[in-house]
Amino acid sequence: MVLKTFGWAFGFTVLGLVAAVFYDGWAALGVVAILTVLEVSLSFDNAVINAGILKKMSAFWQKIFLTIGVLIAVFGMRLAFPVIIVAVTAKLSPVKAVQLAVNDKDRYQQLVTDAHPSIAAFGGMFLLMIFLSFVFEDREIKWLGWIERPLAKLGRVEMLSVCLSLIVLLIASMTVATHAHQHGGEHADKAQTVLTSGLAGLVTYLIVGGLSSFFENRLADEADAQAAEEGEAGEAGTQLASGRGGKSGPSLVAVTGKAAFFMFLYLEVIDASFSFDGVIGAFAITNDIVLMALGLGIGAMYVRSLTVYLVRQGTLDDYVYLEHGAHYAIGALAVILLVTIQYQISEIITGLIGVVLIGLSFWSSVRRNRRIAAGEARATDFA
Repeated sequence: MVLKTFGWAFGFTVLGLVAAVFYDGWAALGVVAILTVLEVSLSFDNAVINAGILKKMSAFWQKIFLTIGVLIAVFGMRLAFPVIIVAVTAKLSPVKAVQLAVNDKDRYQQLVTDAHPSIAAFGGMFLLMIFLSFVFEDREIKWLGWIERPLAKLGRVEMLSVCLSLIVLLIASMTVATHAHQHGGEHADKAQTVLTSGLAGLVTYLIVGGLSSFFENRLADEADAQAAEEGEAGEAGTQLASGRGGKSGPSLVAVTGKAAFFMFLYLEVIDASFSFDGVIGAFAITNDIVLMALGLGIGAMYVRSLTVYLVRQGTLDDYVYLEHGAHYAIGALAVILLVTIQYQISEIITGLIGVVLIGLSFWSSVRRNRRIAAGEARATDFA
């Protein structure tokens, strides 16, 4: 099972490491290996979130995610994205941007670094909306009940997550503006860039996430109606509709059609948001675009394989707090991205926060399962 699921990742690893050696010797192999570890450590929570969505999709759309989605993740976000950022910010043609990346690596690195505020604002706002939408929803299973119960009550306020996200964005942009003013206005336009990019991230979440939810709920209604006609309880549609509500049972109706398409887009935007810190952080290790693409690409393959493994093993159903830990890690990453607009934070801290939160949620899930198996508690006792 493990070999079948991770086979493509293992194969891509061998090819990538061999290519690195032929490209720039054994030192390049070490750089690629480090970048792979960096990408996996920063994106483990991404795999958990992806698995929570992917398990509701049909087999066809799961294959789309693992084929076209991998191409987008590896070649689009890890190779083409930094070049596009440089081309847009420096007002260069894509060809000249590639030439710059190959021939003037220091200048290329500087241009990508200069674009970090807009990248961080977009990704930070998108991920913040995912986190707030999760914690403001009343879920059947709660991990940190003392936090999640009051937050679920607050979530009854319409558009609260949007309002809080806008407040956070305004604080971030005002902090940047204040800093620019104190330092002679050298980066006075940076605040406007942060505000515009952050709003773009918020709007992207509302459009893609909203359409995905709309078509998913409509499919659930159709399943309910069909089940009612056949004289069944309609549980299939109810379970599908409750997929975002945190119920542990797998969906009986796989999401297809437009709902699956927008879920796929949603997954790709999530992956893009997660990859931002990895791409920027990679420059602390190398500014060689080829080595970055190889290392981060191999890491992306492992994240995809891990997503499939979690779905096929039913891990999220067995360890019910994993999704909670991943969403808290998303919240932490969102805050970190917004903070890095103005201040530098080590990628080690970013990666460790996600690993620790998911590790704690996994251990809590294990303890819960042991208590239920021992008859010391019921599943409903943990709501």
